[in-house]
Parts: sequence; C-alpha cells; structure tokens
Amino acid sequence: MTQRVFFYVQHLLGIGHMRRAAAIARGLAQAGAEVTFVSGGEPVPGLDLGGAELIQLPPASAADASFSTIVDAAGRPIDDAWRDERRRQLLGHFAAARPDILLIEMYPFGRRQFRFELLPLLEEATARAGQPGGRPLIACSLRDILVDKGRADRRAETVALIERYFDLVLVHGDPRLVTLERTFPEASRFAGKLRYTGYVVEPGARQGRGGQGRDGQGQADRSQGEILISAGGGAVGAPLFTAAIAAKALSRYRDRPWRIVTGRNLPPATAAEIVRQAVEAGLTVETFRSDFPALLQACLVSVSQGGYNTVMELLAAQCPAVVVPFAEGSESEQTLRSRLLQERGLLRVIDPARLQPADLAAAIDDTAGRGAGIAQELAAFDLDLDGAAGTARQLLEARR
Repeated sequence: MTQRVFFYVQHLLGIGHMRRAAAIARGLAQAGAEVTFVSGGEPVPGLDLGGAELIQLPPASAADASFSTIVDAAGRPIDDAWRDERRRQLLGHFAAARPDILLIEMYPFGRRQFRFELLPLLEEATARAGQPGGRPLIACSLRDILVDKGRADRRAETVALIERYFDLVLVHGDPRLVTLERTFPEASRFAGKLRYTGYVVEPGARQGRGGQGRDGQGQADRSQGEILISAGGGAVGAPLFTAAIAAKALSRYRDRPWRIVTGRNLPPATAAEIVRQAVEAGLTVETFRSDFPALLQACLVSVSQGGYNTVMELLAAQCPAVVVPFAEGSESEQTLRSRLLQERGLLRVIDPARLQPADLAAAIDDTAGRGAGIAQELAAFDLDLDGAAGTARQLLEARR
C-alpha cells in the first residue's frame, strides 16, 4: 500500500534547507511513497522534487541574517492577519492530503516563529487518532548540528514538544562524525525516538557515479582543473567572492581558469559589482550551474562556504576543498562541522573573521592535488552519505 507523506519545509535565508528537503522527497518517491511537499519560503526555481506535489504557501523569509524579523513576499513584517490566512491554508491542505506520515523540517528545534501554524498542525494530526485512517506517524527532519542559543528554557520546551507529539527525530548525519548531543545535550531524553539517517547528498555528486575525467584508479583527473568558487544560494557570499577575486593574482594557479558561481540569492547590486571585479581580474562568473556536482568532480580546488549541502557534495566528489564557514551573529553550525572534517584531513578551513586574499591564495595552493589523500581518508572513515534513502527507509518502515 502506498504511503502518503506530508512534508512541511520553511526556509528563511539560503536555499540549503530546500535542497536537502528536495533530495529527501526524491528518496521517498523512489521508495514508493506519495509525497505532498509544502513550502513556506520563497519559491526556488528548478527544484527537482521527484514528482512530489508542490504546495506553495504564502512565502515568508528572514529580513536579514539575524533571523529576528520575518517578512512576507513584499518585504513587509508578517502580521496576525497574514498568520491567520497561512494557518488556514496549511490546515486545509493537510486535511485534504490525509497523510500516513507528517514530516516537519527543523521544528521544534528551530522555526519557532512559525508556532502559530505548526502547533495547530500537530494538534490536528494528533486529533486524527480516532478518525478513519488514524493518526499519522509524526517525524522531525533535522540536520546534524544545531545552533545553540544558550537558552535552557527553549531546549526544555523542545523536549516537551518531542515527547508530546513526535514519534521520530530523524537526524541527517552520521554519529561517527558528530552526534546530536554535541549541540543539543538533552537529546538523551528522547533517545528512543532518535534515528540517524546518514548525510543527504545530491544525486550525481558521488565520485565514480557519472563524474568526468576518470583516470585508471577511479579518481577524477583534476590536474588541469579550474579553481571553483561558490557560496550556495549566495545570499551572504559577497565577502568570499571579493576575497577570491583578489586571491587569484596571488596564487601560483593564477593562470588556471577561475570560476565563480554566485547563486541566485546574491543581491542584484552586489552581483553586478562582483561581476565587474571578476571580469576585470579574469574570472568567469555564472549565476547557477545545474551540473554543479560535475564541476566539483573535475575542479582542481573548490573554495566555498560550509553549508551542509555543499560540504556533503565536496566529500562525495572527493574534492580538494577550502571552506570559509558562514559565522555571522550566533551561527556556529557551519564552523563546527567544517572543523570536525578538517580534523580528519577531509578539507581546509579558513576563519571568516580572518579571510584575507593572501591567506586564501596560500590555502588554495596548499590544497591542490589532495584528491587521492581525501579518498583514502574517506575510505577509512566510511562516512554514511546515503541519507535520502536512509530517511525514506526509516520513515516507511516505522509506519508499517
């Protein structure tokens, strides 16, 4: 019997959450589930949901990197009327879908600004216990590392919500690298509901699965590869792009092709200035590449921010990488994950507070040619990078 999954996702600034959720939706579809994908953020063009039904709620996003103000599609702070209408739409779609599984991304570990609709959604799902079809399995979809706000009361509230409503907490990671307890110490309180799915990686990202330029040992031939600079969706990528443009003249690989992929969320005025500087310095600039995993498999060095999706694609491609984590405000997730991987010799980290063109050029030069060493470290580590299939398996088996 086909399982119906209602998957709620709310991204606020970048598109990393949406890309990971889309990969999970594809994994569920491949496992035979029928997925309703409910997005509360700004639409992401070209997102491959693997045939899932997309429901777009009135979009909301963060006004800036502090995440303190939520705005609507017109850039206005959301108000009670907006909340009432969006809650009405969400509950209506849930009632129409009548799912077997309710999957909620991040909440209650994050997205507290959306309690106005998520608590009623959880209540509605729980109330179905006595109705035809019964109560759906309720699960949280969670990345491996959380941002600790230092609020014991918030953590206690999260535990209480997990105990009251949720059947599973699916952590998209591998406990051999980091456990949820590292950034959420109270995870032991719901250990019986905790499952690790493996890291979610985009299809086509893995070395040996559709990559280009293989040598006789199964490794990509990067000897003539380019320097590839990226920052995910690009919303906060300008400092990295500016440093990389200046670093080109300082690198011994200055005569190689250097390519910047800005992402679609780099503000237009900033993007225009980056293009101007890059063209003057001899770099190629593109907004988006649908074949980005293939670029990672062939480049000499990748320079990027440390978002979950990018880092996992780097590992899957066994790509020599320099990472400059996003760490504004209280953001610590990218820094911790990158540092843990650097300790295992899998990438090189530059502190964003100390990002200088000369240091970046030196890191690029030192990192080039490390593909074979990364492959050896990964083989020894055996990190689980099959998280989309793992998520689908955990969910569908738990519902049977």
